[in-house]
Amino acid sequence: MAHVREDVANLLAMMAATPQPQMHEVDPATAREMYRQMTAVAERPAPPLARKADIRIPGPAGAIPARLYQATAPAGPAPVLVYFHGGGWVIGDLETHDSLCAEIAAQLGMTVVAVDYRLAPETRFPGATEDCLAAARWLAGAPAELGHAVTGLILAGDSAGGNLAAAVARETAGELPLLAQWLIYPGVDMAASGGSLAEFAEGYLLTAEGMAWFMAHYAPEPAHPWASPLRATAWDGLPPALVFTCGLDPLRDQGRAYAARLIETGHRVIYREAAGQIHGCMTLRGGIPSAQADLEGQIADLKALIA
Repeated sequence: MAHVREDVANLLAMMAATPQPQMHEVDPATAREMYRQMTAVAERPAPPLARKADIRIPGPAGAIPARLYQATAPAGPAPVLVYFHGGGWVIGDLETHDSLCAEIAAQLGMTVVAVDYRLAPETRFPGATEDCLAAARWLAGAPAELGHAVTGLILAGDSAGGNLAAAVARETAGELPLLAQWLIYPGVDMAASGGSLAEFAEGYLLTAEGMAWFMAHYAPEPAHPWASPLRATAWDGLPPALVFTCGLDPLRDQGRAYAARLIETGHRVIYREAAGQIHGCMTLRGGIPSAQADLEGQIADLKALIA
């Protein structure tokens, strides 16, 4: 029997006792609203910041909405953390990840920009990656909206956003001044099977049926290195990585394998796994209080990685 933290068990029991359709049983628009409501109820309040502003980033299919977070206004040149939200490339937005991005900005003392890339099924693979690439390149150019010169980028994201961060890091290594990639329970192998995918297929928030629903809408090419960074052939020159996984996550083994591959190919890696924790916990820190410590541990690791 897998170890489950007490606060995780309480949240899972509460959700199981609440009669509502599963995400894979509804259309994408309904699923997006369900996710907004879940994070509104189960997430912590966002900490106060000196500046929070919605901006627009030039993208391949028009302007990409984004949100800028600054705990204090940088006095001079400084790095930027670019955040790609999770949600299976189908759900999630600036609101679902607002508290998390504000918390990162406050604790890291760094400019954070959250990117609201195009979602599936309206835009299928590789539209989300193309938007995230455009955003990273634009931010590296120190646009006036930031208010400071940019010394480097940290590419970060959770779940589908972790996939996007890994893909953008791979595509822009050697082109952009990348300081690190921070991959939070990332999906990095679209052709994976067995292992944690089978062990935690049901009962731990992210389910096998849910993942199949996301895949059907996003329609990635499993062999493409943007869809499955773990299956890429080239591993030279990637930025240092912080990889975080959860013990009860169907995607756990993919994150473990990606960290191991980075280590095998000579890259600096900090790997952290939260025992007894579930996928999606970073935006459920109100309902799962122990997830806050998991986040603070990652931020401490990230500071060490880029020091």
